[in-house]
Amino acid sequence: VQLQAYGGGLVQAGGSLRVSCVASRSPFSRYVMGWFRQAPGKEREFVAAISWSDGSTIYADSVKGRFTISRDNAKNTVYLQMNSLKPEDTAVYYCAAKPTTYSGSYTIAESGKYDYWGQGTQVTVSS
Repeated sequence: VQLQAYGGGLVQAGGSLRVSCVASRSPFSRYVMGWFRQAPGKEREFVAAISWSDGSTIYADSVKGRFTISRDNAKNTVYLQMNSLKPEDTAVYYCAAKPTTYSGSYTIAESGKYDYWGQGTQVTVSS
């Protein structure tokens, strides 16, 4: 499956931005989806993930209460709504997917467990 992330850009601190990720293959609904980010000179870090079955979500502490992950299975798309952005949110944002046959709630924070990655989209937050 190919993942295409888009929607990044330049925004002022305190502003909002939504990034999206489209998957090329169906059934998209059977993929656990995640967002990660990597800032210059830093390791890639987990941001958020969403289960395919019940829409349950998990977030990194650094974005909890400010970011929201959601998905539209009919459009093969996962979104990351980012509010109250801070300069430290500046990074390349990557979406990731893992196919699963598990029908229960299933989210993944570990990058090594994802099978597919998008190319990333740059988000820059100015102070």
